Amino acid sequence: MKIAIDGPAGAGKSATAKALAKKLGFIYVDTGALYRGIGLYVIRKGAKASAIEEVVPLLAEIKIEMKHIDGEQHIFLNGEDVSGFIRTESVSAAASDVSAIPAVRDFLFDMQRDIAEKNSVVMDGRDIGTVVLPEAELKIFLTAKPEARAERRVSQLAEKGIEANFEEVLADVIQRDYNDTNRDFRPLKLAEDGILIDNSELNFEETLEKIITLAKERMA
Repeated sequence: MKIAIDGPAGAGKSATAKALAKKLGFIYVDTGALYRGIGLYVIRKGAKASAIEEVVPLLAEIKIEMKHIDGEQHIFLNGEDVSGFIRTESVSAAASDVSAIPAVRDFLFDMQRDIAEKNSVVMDGRDIGTVVLPEAELKIFLTAKPEARAERRVSQLAEKGIEANFEEVLADVIQRDYNDTNRDFRPLKLAEDGILIDNSELNFEETLEKIITLAKERMA
């Protein structure tokens, strides 16, 4: 079975998808981590992540692997476990830039498809239900108001001891939304047969339970 969870930054896709996969005994695939791996490589090479002419030539040098170790997803970049390096703000920004490049999305497409063909998966990203797994039995579009997502991001950073300005985080959320939904190639959008869930007023457990109910209906 394939479950696709798409949505904008800060909607809680990754945490929800990871918990859902654990509940159902499925493999969790965080596609955003793959783009972060490429973003990290681009940064390390001193290239500009938004410059197609600088990023595309680097793809031939990149080998990205996703492995599950002790139940946790790890991302390997040319043999190095970079899971601990891909969650910084700079890598996040680079991942957003490279993900808008068609050649990068094509580069990762076959890998994502291959994982889903061999396993029951919960896969989250921006174009899973519309492009990567259009045949998924359940397609969720998880979103929340920009203000709610910005508040969550500020809280997450505070838990890590990082102070962030709400207005700056909100501006970043809005900009990323614009970039994701307005790009020409595979924009972020609700699949025709997708289910929209706005969790602005829902906590994590309520969001998860809502999706678990939908998944069990599909599995019956």
